[in-house]
Amino acid sequence: MAPIVVGIILVVVAVVLALVVVRARRAKNAFARWPGAIVAGLLALVVGLVGVIDLAGVYRLNAAHGNPVSDVRLSASAGQLARGEHLAHLCASCHSTTGNLPLDGGRASLLSSPGNSGLGTLYAPNLTPGGPLKDWSNGEIIRAIREGVDKNGHALIIMPSEGFHEMSDADVQAIVAYLRSQPAVDRSTPPRDLNLIGTMLIGAGLFPTAAQAPIAGPVAPPPAGPTAAHGQYLVAISGCRTCHGADLAGGSANGGPPPGPNLTLIVPKWTATQFVTTIRTGTDPNGYSLRPDMMPWKEFSAAYSDEELAAIYAYLHGLRPIEHPPR
Repeated sequence: MAPIVVGIILVVVAVVLALVVVRARRAKNAFARWPGAIVAGLLALVVGLVGVIDLAGVYRLNAAHGNPVSDVRLSASAGQLARGEHLAHLCASCHSTTGNLPLDGGRASLLSSPGNSGLGTLYAPNLTPGGPLKDWSNGEIIRAIREGVDKNGHALIIMPSEGFHEMSDADVQAIVAYLRSQPAVDRSTPPRDLNLIGTMLIGAGLFPTAAQAPIAGPVAPPPAGPTAAHGQYLVAISGCRTCHGADLAGGSANGGPPPGPNLTLIVPKWTATQFVTTIRTGTDPNGYSLRPDMMPWKEFSAAYSDEELAAIYAYLHGLRPIEHPPR
């Protein structure tokens, strides 16, 4: 049953229970009056609250966002396509059946992890020209990437638009140019289907949507080079804070993505060469092998040059060490 129908039914049931409370309070028998009113009142409160939160989640998912769509023309030059192909690897862990290009759609529901097994079904869609993007404009795809809003203005979920929001115009246009150039793969994925628990979490604000504020003007990246400023930009668009925390001092599970370790304490102990080698090989200086399903080092290795990884290192190495209890 659709969450909106469930929500309406629950609200109606809550109203009926509230009427029962009124009627119970008028009963002549004291035993029927007070216990009946209390039990019916508590049930009305709980059922009504569940229904209202569920409907709030349905509203958040279906409310139309007024983010404008830009009119973007792509050059599709060799340089733009090459840049887009590199950056598209950042999407491969979700949008590919192989974990590599082309981006033919996720092979498993993004809501099927142990912590989120009861939220519903959500597959990352096919981003090749054989998927739904063939009917989207360039501006609509750019808006989805950076602002977390789909073709119809509805909020996306489990889309790292919070980080992509800082992506430069040149980089996001390069990604769209590459998406257009991929070989068309005729593969469809199931539509989004959240159940009552999923919509309740969204309604309560415990499972945020990907919707971001509209981008009002041009977005330019810092000058390229192995600098901390460029590294900060790359860390932002790579979604590192999703797992490693807003301060990069360690993430928290809380039903979300796998918690990442404290980068402010780990990376300063490594040299730049050791950091680059870790991303390239998946093995850190202590011989620990990174799990690809927890840390997408293969995707980062494919997305970034040695100079870009050196920039990321320069930024992380320069962060103030933050001591946190283990999260």
